[in-house]
Amino acid sequence: MGRGLLLILSVSTLLCGTALGNENAMGNQLETGAVAEPAAVHLTDMEQAAIASNRFALDMYHELESGGNLFFSPWSLNTALAMTYEGARGKTADEMRSVLHFSGDESARLQSFSSIDQRINGNESGYILSTANALWVDNDFSLLDGYRDLVDRSYHARVTNLDFKGASDESRKIINTFVEQKTSQKIKDLIPPPYVDSSTCLILTNAIYFKGTWVKEFNKSLTRDENFHTSDGRIVAVPMMRRLGQEAKFNYLETEKLQMLQMPYLGKKLSMMILLPKDKDIASLESSLSVEKITQWKEELELQRVDLYLPKFKIDAKYILGENLTNLGMPTAFTQAADFSGMSANRGLFISAVIHQAHVEVNEEGTEAAASTAVVMSRSAAAGPRVPVFRADRPFISMIMDEETGCILFLGRVSDPGKG
Repeated sequence: MGRGLLLILSVSTLLCGTALGNENAMGNQLETGAVAEPAAVHLTDMEQAAIASNRFALDMYHELESGGNLFFSPWSLNTALAMTYEGARGKTADEMRSVLHFSGDESARLQSFSSIDQRINGNESGYILSTANALWVDNDFSLLDGYRDLVDRSYHARVTNLDFKGASDESRKIINTFVEQKTSQKIKDLIPPPYVDSSTCLILTNAIYFKGTWVKEFNKSLTRDENFHTSDGRIVAVPMMRRLGQEAKFNYLETEKLQMLQMPYLGKKLSMMILLPKDKDIASLESSLSVEKITQWKEELELQRVDLYLPKFKIDAKYILGENLTNLGMPTAFTQAADFSGMSANRGLFISAVIHQAHVEVNEEGTEAAASTAVVMSRSAAAGPRVPVFRADRPFISMIMDEETGCILFLGRVSDPGKG
């Protein structure tokens, strides 16, 4: 595959600490001038869970990277797979735990997912952020009471019975309608017809939706078409937004190889991070990405004047991830050797598909993003006074993060803003 970068709208990666962690990992002022609290030495269980989720986010980013646009929600994927993992045993569980970077502390993990879910759905002022988990169970398939109680208690997942055997397409449409409703109609037809049939016995879903307004919006009258240099060497005209003048202050970092800029949303608990390579070499930036690097760069951000040029963009993406997750190290879950005996007494249960769909739109007012994941289970028989210029006229990485935990909710790459 070619190279691709991350666009975390965490609000796709909102509560998944990248070790960016601590209550306010920034240690810097936001655009409004508010000073963050000093970082704590001890990481909470939520921050540890965020770190694990962000490690998975970067692993999946590298697995998906290509020359084109890329966008997904690591948090949505992580949650749907975590609910599936709770029913895995033996080698199946070992592989999934390794890929998801889970620790052996089951109590801490479950409490963290519950707390993060409640935080996401906390109805904070200034933005809209929500997530919903659900299990869709065939009428003839029984979940163990212990598993049903666990996903209800720790993942707040509702359980609904459907007739996959006798009415598979009608059941599929019910699930897709639920996802559409939970993502403000941004994620439609998540599960295509071929992935649900009479052998389907369980589908686990997560949906996440975010809509946020910039602390300081862009002036629409200043937006004008400018050139953007794509990954494949083309030059395309895109609508470029501008924030200039004395009030254009951002948390900003500049090194020999990259520029990094943070834009907070109203409420100041979520922000978009943009990583821009100086030499147009997005591949080198991608190869250097790690949880530790992102943490280090965030800690080095400083509030200063920056002339910002950012393209408006909109990305819709869909992925079938069985092969990707197998490549990352969990092949057994997709075979008839899978062991999900912690989920049901029924034998021969395996993952037949993992489907992920995501949407993001960035404009002068702010950002709207949504994503959903379905796990389909079947039976088997710089220093100085100069004003930096941050001109995002080449491929860049964008992340939306929760500033309290450092969790990445969405992650992606913009290679060509003109292409959805």
